[in-house]
Amino acid sequence: MRDRRWSRRDLLKASTASVAGLLFAEPVKAAAPPPSEVTPALIEAAKKEGKVSFYTALELNTAERVARSFEAKYPGISVRVERSGAERIFQRIAQEQGSGINAVDVANSTDPAHYLDWKKNNWLAAYLPAEVAKHFPADQIDPDGMHATSCAWLEAIGYNTNLVKREEAPKSYADLLDPKWQGKIVKGHPGYSGAILTATFVLTRDLGWVYLEKLAQQKVMPVQSAADPPKKILLGERAIMADGNDYNLVLAKDQGKPVEVVYPTEGAPLIIVPSGIFRGAPNPNAARLFQNFFFSAETQQMLVDVFAHRSFHAQVKEKGEHIPLANLKLLKADPAAVQAQSEEIKARYTKIFGV
Repeated sequence: MRDRRWSRRDLLKASTASVAGLLFAEPVKAAAPPPSEVTPALIEAAKKEGKVSFYTALELNTAERVARSFEAKYPGISVRVERSGAERIFQRIAQEQGSGINAVDVANSTDPAHYLDWKKNNWLAAYLPAEVAKHFPADQIDPDGMHATSCAWLEAIGYNTNLVKREEAPKSYADLLDPKWQGKIVKGHPGYSGAILTATFVLTRDLGWVYLEKLAQQKVMPVQSAADPPKKILLGERAIMADGNDYNLVLAKDQGKPVEVVYPTEGAPLIIVPSGIFRGAPNPNAARLFQNFFFSAETQQMLVDVFAHRSFHAQVKEKGEHIPLANLKLLKADPAAVQAQSEEIKARYTKIFGV
């Protein structure tokens, strides 16, 4: 059978047609749910279900750490981690929902626009953990309680300090166009990574497509995930990364590895990672318990301390000398605009870079 690559538009059309009569064309408006605490009754109900299915765009080691920590706190409930790039997560969920398959309990994505699609299709369940209501800023919580930001990070420039002198290192996106970096740059792809899609949206909005056209002339090494560029410069396969997750470099530098992160003078794209429960979750109580755990101060602090992620939980503290978000110039995306331009961005990017 021929393998067809589905676009976001294809998936939405197919899924909407397949579940006509079961789902609404527009989301059902309802008041945001009251905050929910973890209760003995919830724990007992979750243990009866015995499992939770977690679809995630977090790196596998991060997702597995969250899953195993949850299992240690709540023995008898296993977590099945389904990890992939955000765009692959989106495709899989749309195909499952379109076929009437309810397999996902909780999902997070590095592309917040996905939640606009899922919410419009009425696939998400309203649920507001008490920790979110108490300690998260309102702009990181869906007003209808369908999702909230589980963590965040920045897309950044980086370099291998064995290959690039600090005084010669790029400090801005404009610096990456210097001919001396030709053949020495690695970059992620917006067709695979939601984080790179968001970063591409921000850069084309602020710097224009002409910037990427010039960058493509630098003979850039193409990779998929936003986690791949840091790995390539760490291995010395490329000297510079044009984009990639800042936390990978922060962690490597903490371990004494020869890498440095650069937050561009133009600003760094902020990547937020929402998390939500699905309305057709096969294990709804375990899903609610997991969502509470994910947003707890304990788990949020672990994400900061162990994986150098960012948390919007008011009680969580930045680790050591890591630069707080408040001290950085952030480039924030508009999820609705990303959603509207997604297919155009991916198609135009592929044409420019030839991948």
